[in-house]
Amino acid sequence: MESIEEGGRSGPWASVERRVLRLLALTNRLRLPGPSVLPVAGALVGLYSGLAAGLFANLIGLVSGMALGFPKLLDALEPHSSTRAALRQAFAEARWEFEFLVVGIPLGLSALVLSRLIMPGGPRSQVKRRLEVLGLLVLGALSLYYPLVALAAANSVLGHLHDVGREVRHLPPWWVMLLPMLGGALVGRVLRDRPETHGHGVPEVVKAVEREGRLPGRDGVLKLVASAITIGTGGSAGREGPIVFGGAAFGSEVGRTLGFTRRELAILLASGAGAGIAASFNAPIAGALFAMEIILREFQLRVFSPIILASVTATLVGRGVMGSAPMVRRVAYSMVSGWEIVFYALLGLVTGLLAYVFIRSLHGVETFFHGEGKGRWSARVGRLPLYVKAGLGGLVVGGLALVHPVVWGTGHESINDAAVRALSVSLLASGCVLKLVGTAITLGSGGSGGTFFPMTVMGALAGGAFGEVMHAALPGITAPSGAYAMVGMGGAVAALTRGPLTGLMMVYELSGNYAIILPLMVTCTIASALCHALVERRAGVDANTLGRVPVDELVAWVEPVEPGAWAPEVRERLLASLEKALPVRDAAGTLLGVVSASALEARELRADRGTVEGWVRRVPAVSVETPVGDALRLMDAHEVDALPVRGEGKVGVVTRAGLLRFLQRERRIRQKEPPFSPTELPR
Repeated sequence: MESIEEGGRSGPWASVERRVLRLLALTNRLRLPGPSVLPVAGALVGLYSGLAAGLFANLIGLVSGMALGFPKLLDALEPHSSTRAALRQAFAEARWEFEFLVVGIPLGLSALVLSRLIMPGGPRSQVKRRLEVLGLLVLGALSLYYPLVALAAANSVLGHLHDVGREVRHLPPWWVMLLPMLGGALVGRVLRDRPETHGHGVPEVVKAVEREGRLPGRDGVLKLVASAITIGTGGSAGREGPIVFGGAAFGSEVGRTLGFTRRELAILLASGAGAGIAASFNAPIAGALFAMEIILREFQLRVFSPIILASVTATLVGRGVMGSAPMVRRVAYSMVSGWEIVFYALLGLVTGLLAYVFIRSLHGVETFFHGEGKGRWSARVGRLPLYVKAGLGGLVVGGLALVHPVVWGTGHESINDAAVRALSVSLLASGCVLKLVGTAITLGSGGSGGTFFPMTVMGALAGGAFGEVMHAALPGITAPSGAYAMVGMGGAVAALTRGPLTGLMMVYELSGNYAIILPLMVTCTIASALCHALVERRAGVDANTLGRVPVDELVAWVEPVEPGAWAPEVRERLLASLEKALPVRDAAGTLLGVVSASALEARELRADRGTVEGWVRRVPAVSVETPVGDALRLMDAHEVDALPVRGEGKVGVVTRAGLLRFLQRERRIRQKEPPFSPTELPR
């Protein structure tokens, strides 16, 4: 600007040039701290979670279409076939939502242009990277959305997205048994070298959040593909677990790329998981509550924005790809009498016990196929390759599907049948039992999928059977059984996850009837409390005994830092360490406390200009003989996640994550439980 003024330039062009230069100078002073970027990142994670949910649903439909509807595919090749006409109509009626282009393209291009204008160096480099990543993510989501809408339109005609269970009745019995076996064998082959992807989705996300870790994006993609094969070929599993895992994995990768702190990364993981539930069930409020109640276990204002924005955007994208029609038929509901509250309380006990039986059954099947069960057969089966075990499980599930079609795939068609009283008591009860057994065998033998949705099917069938019995016995003071089927869904979900708010809100959003709130509150609360009590009792672990174990073997012995150490150097050490915390010792040899990576990262702009002295958490040091329980209580009292440890001639740190991992590992060893639980960790 000085050269312009010295040259004596004047006129409108000089004024414009000065304004442009001032604007460029302002861009170089732009700052994008983590808390300000987190809601935007949450919304983008929601976009991709919605895309993943749509892609997953269409992959299942594609696999089912190839397996069950091959004649229709051949008919589409004929020039004047009815299938081709239906395809044209489906493409014309698809929800293309071109307004997404009008909003998304300018936003993405603006972020990319702004990232180019900012000069590199210092904190500006992080701003450039964040703007560039956010811009590319917006444009990438747009480039994926429209091909996915086209795939969904084609699948609505050629695939089998709905009423798959009814199609099974028209297939040859040998094909019904053979197809799940082939699907299981293929999934076992795909997952043979990736044992960390064998879980059910939700528990792995909970563990990643608890240890403030990460989930690899490749594992998320692999889990989606494997689960699509499992469900598309008839395996009894849910589609929500892989979507939760995939959304959380994408959130993890985005958070790492944007340079978020570990705490912000955990929030983004939860946002992706909640967005997956929101898109899968078309229930944004339930998705947000699931993220906060089950995954993050925190209801604070700072986590609301990214989680809610993620659920909203995921639902919008999911509706565009999968349609906005409700998954469950709307059932007119009203309480007939006040006595029904007592019956809904009894239904809470039934669904709570049902969820516990399912958990134990799944554990038992996993133990058998891992070769850790009682008897010779378990040892023999445990030595078989994974693809053989998964194929055997699929063969058994195919046999069960011949008895009752609810076993095939997700079985969501039976929810609507139970809601409109289209099934007899015997079909409701037998379907509930066979769905429980089929899901346990599918997942326990090595198949991939979630447990959340099968539990809703079991809850609807159990609730429907319970309602039929009560209505037959007391017709004057009870509603029809469809109402009990809907409430049973919520109770089963609440019991499995031990999250009453999630079960309550999910069914409320699916039913669209406020009158059902009171029964849901009673059933979900009692079911959740009962299953929680049974799981905790079954754990059979003496927490006091584990808490008295000394922290000696859990200490990481590291070189301490001084309060006057330069912040950037300390940050590099923290990022390179597994514990992400270092002890702080002054020149006199006194342990002052700890400094953590999250503390420096949260204040990175100020920390770049000074020492770590202002960021030291001054907490008392513990000795190697301190019990694990006392160390955890001390962390809670001082609201820290690490403590300095004093040894003989050396110092170190012990972290909350390390202590909790020790306790969980010891519990599994004493219980001889498989490494993955079918629901989240007991609270």
